[in-house]
Amino acid sequence: MNIEEILDQLDDLLDKAWSLPLSGGRCVVDADKVRDLLDDVRLNLPTEIKQAKAIVVDRTDIITTAKREAEAIVRKAEDRARAMIAQEEVVKQSQLRAAEIISQAQNKSREMRQASQEFSDNLLKQTEDTMLKALSDIKTTRQAIKGAQKQLQQAMQHQQQQGPTE
Repeated sequence: MNIEEILDQLDDLLDKAWSLPLSGGRCVVDADKVRDLLDDVRLNLPTEIKQAKAIVVDRTDIITTAKREAEAIVRKAEDRARAMIAQEEVVKQSQLRAAEIISQAQNKSREMRQASQEFSDNLLKQTEDTMLKALSDIKTTRQAIKGAQKQLQQAMQHQQQQGPTE
């Protein structure tokens, strides 16, 4: 017989007991029968108490294990979060460095483009100056040739007008 059945018998015994008048709900029960049932409870109680204690110990072990696992999970999550933050920081630093390199390259490109334009402009200016000087020299030479031709023609005309000199 288990504890539940014994307790049910105790309850039946109380239901069948007769009440004392004017006693405030007190009743008469068979004391021997109650003692027998209590003895049965005591005999059956240790097994159930052992089971209850085992359940409590198991529950305590489960809770302790669960707390340790939870703490380990939290530590692991915190470590992972720190690693992700560090990785994100590395990515941010890399992006900043990449932007800096691109900016430097663009500045260098602008400087090189400007220097090449200035060089080309200076070269063209020198070429223009050289060509203008050459053109001026050509004009001067042409005028000198024209002047020399004129003098030669004048000299020839003058000789013709004077006739042959013998």
